[in-house]
Amino acid sequence: MTQRVIPLADERQLRQLPAIPAELPAPTGQLLDSRGRPIKDLRISVTDRCNFRCVYCMPKAVFDKDYAFLPRESLLSFEEITRLARLFAAHGVTKIRLTGGEPLLRRNLEKLIAQLVEIPDMEVTLTTNGVLLPKKAAALKAAGLKRVTVSLDSLDDAVFRAMNDMDVPVSDVLKGIEAAEAAGLGPIKINMVVKRGLNDQEILPMARRFRGSGHILRFIEFMDVGSSNGWRMDDVVPSAEVVQRIHEAFPLEQIDPNYTGEVAERWRYADGGGEIGVISSVTQAFCSTCTRARLSTEGRLYTCLFAQSGHDLRALMRAQRSDAELSAVIGQIWSGRSDRYSEIRSAETASLRKIEMSYIGG
Repeated sequence: MTQRVIPLADERQLRQLPAIPAELPAPTGQLLDSRGRPIKDLRISVTDRCNFRCVYCMPKAVFDKDYAFLPRESLLSFEEITRLARLFAAHGVTKIRLTGGEPLLRRNLEKLIAQLVEIPDMEVTLTTNGVLLPKKAAALKAAGLKRVTVSLDSLDDAVFRAMNDMDVPVSDVLKGIEAAEAAGLGPIKINMVVKRGLNDQEILPMARRFRGSGHILRFIEFMDVGSSNGWRMDDVVPSAEVVQRIHEAFPLEQIDPNYTGEVAERWRYADGGGEIGVISSVTQAFCSTCTRARLSTEGRLYTCLFAQSGHDLRALMRAQRSDAELSAVIGQIWSGRSDRYSEIRSAETASLRKIEMSYIGG
């Protein structure tokens, strides 16, 4: 008898209803967690749905036609998202990244972007698989979106179709990248998740394709996010190996990060052909400088990508709690944060059931 993968709806119910602090201190813009890390980046998932079924994120064995996605009334409204974003900004957040699922599946997303860019000194970006960009790029730019990051795991059509598992050709994503460039949504970052034996042979072709393009190609180590992707350490291609493979063909030199807490280690081509990045959360943990909070599709605050439960801010908002109360809750949660999952990863922690990346955002 074969075993079916258990649906993940139960994990979405692992939540904590935050307590309202007795005192409601005004935000100072300098909120620090228990390890002295500020809150600077807020990643907001606007939908748990996606038009891909990538094998490392939303495998069909779990996310099949019978999977129960969140009902519309469970999702945060654009007004609720903007309200929370303003409260996070008061605590020090200066960058918002919209994620999913596939965020461009959220209807009228440009209206949300137009609201978020009204927050003073806020940079708003978006991560997408790129397929809908030919239809949406111009409207996104007009709404105030600064730039996009596009996911692309291979240039080989057979490999890419196998990885997205929806028979989507590479050309659809390349057209999306072209549309984003034409709309002025740059510099465009292109993310490639590398899994040994599946697409690691595509490292050099990807580097060759985007050298000199003005786009920034970033290689991401295959991570144990969620519980559905069958992660094993043997499947991880260390970033050092990625850099070495490219360096042997196109000499590289390391360059400084753009800012403290940047997740990608930056390298540039010695001949001036642009730069690449590597994101090494498995082999070179960057927990000590992590400044990212995550807001799920239905308004739960997660303080780590590898979290097992979230703090239910939506419940407080819909219970008519004031901005001062919500702000104090956010401050209390972040100031108590001590997460450092990637620094302590082991066989035991990797096997823990964690919230899925498609729900929390990348």
